[in-house]
Amino acid sequence: MTTIRAARSDEIPGLVQYPNDAGRNAATSTYLTDLLIKGCTRPEWCLVAEDGDRLIGSVVGWTVPGHDMPSDVVLLEAPWDDPDLTVGLALLAEMATLARTLGATELGHVVDSPAQAPQFQRHPERRGELLRRAGFTVARDGRRFRWLAGGELPAQDGRLRFRSLADLGPEPFVDLLEALLADTADARLSEDVRRHGQRKAAELLFEESAGLHHEPQWWEIGYDADGTPAVISLPAHSPAFPVIGFVGVAPAHRGKGYSSSVVARGTGILAENGATEIRGDCDVQNIAMFKGFQRAGYDNFADRMEFSRSL
Repeated sequence: MTTIRAARSDEIPGLVQYPNDAGRNAATSTYLTDLLIKGCTRPEWCLVAEDGDRLIGSVVGWTVPGHDMPSDVVLLEAPWDDPDLTVGLALLAEMATLARTLGATELGHVVDSPAQAPQFQRHPERRGELLRRAGFTVARDGRRFRWLAGGELPAQDGRLRFRSLADLGPEPFVDLLEALLADTADARLSEDVRRHGQRKAAELLFEESAGLHHEPQWWEIGYDADGTPAVISLPAHSPAFPVIGFVGVAPAHRGKGYSSSVVARGTGILAENGATEIRGDCDVQNIAMFKGFQRAGYDNFADRMEFSRSL
């Protein structure tokens, strides 16, 4: 009989361990240890599936540090050869109940391919099937990009004049985000506009971005030669690594090559502050930003399917 329960202290950070897979086991244990230290999860958010005396599945709630309820799930493992995916469905149902009890209204999960450290999300097709059967839908079909120190930094665009959050305050940033969301190729952001309206979606995007560590002088608006706001750059540090965060080009200034300019700006700021690896992502339908990352020297190292479900 399979039991779903919170992991005991002696089972953390290992959770489910796979035989003859020491690299994976060590990487996921290190990852969970780091999440606990940084406040991205808590021991009571680490759920396991037990069959007899053996752990056969796990799921962990994740949040931005400082929040008291999980917004996403990570380290999702289950017997993938089970045609009914019974254990995985039970784990996700228990996590949904826990998150709802803590006040969450939505849960997300991402599946990266190819499988890689620290989560090693093998069997992507079965994972997708499990998530859909558990009530998740695809929020965005994304692409992941990575810049590594060692080469030249991307060139800065002399056409743009930048002013920071420390100088401007938040209102011009929310105003520009609102303008960007009027015509966005990002599926997740389009859904936010549909649900909340353009202004509220912009406010939520600013608030979500602000949950990542950043300095006010890092966040900038770039102004075109005509004095109007052209780009927005919100570089930050996620709990795992430095990220470009949110970048965008105002509708009136698209077609000028500014997508690579704004990625270059965030890259330069993060690199100046010690980053040796920087990551970013965009919707596969956002062709301009996809090309912008590439022109700025980023490698498309993985695909990322983002799922979400209401609670």
